[in-house]
Amino acid sequence: MLKNALALLAVLLAAGLVCLQAQSARSVWDGVYTSAQAQRGGTLYAANCASCHGTELNGGESAPPLTGGDFLSNWNGLTVGDLFDRIRVSMPADRPGRLSREQDADIVAYMLSVGQFPAGSAELEHQTETLKQIRLDAANPNSGKQK
Repeated sequence: MLKNALALLAVLLAAGLVCLQAQSARSVWDGVYTSAQAQRGGTLYAANCASCHGTELNGGESAPPLTGGDFLSNWNGLTVGDLFDRIRVSMPADRPGRLSREQDADIVAYMLSVGQFPAGSAELEHQTETLKQIRLDAANPNSGKQK
């Protein structure tokens, strides 16, 4: 009886580990924001970010691009949570932390939209712990295509 219970426990733990790995295997290619959220983010971006990072997110004299090859080479393999935290604690440069977590998430959604990552049916969360489970992958892991 104890052997059966231990075997069942081992199977359940293994199944839980597989589920946990599947959850943490999310990517920006999985549709992690909504179009409406990206639209809100575009308005926020224009008002708070474009003066430094450019209206096309292509960077400026003192600010890096937020889309394209240079951006992806710097962020590839990191998480949306890493990007979110960078924005949250250091942007806008003239008054870091001025925007709410929801506004920061909307801006990240806009960045993903401009970067041509697909929209989905649920809004991008605004909690770092959740966002740390979404990888910023330059290549779509499901198709092997590189941006």
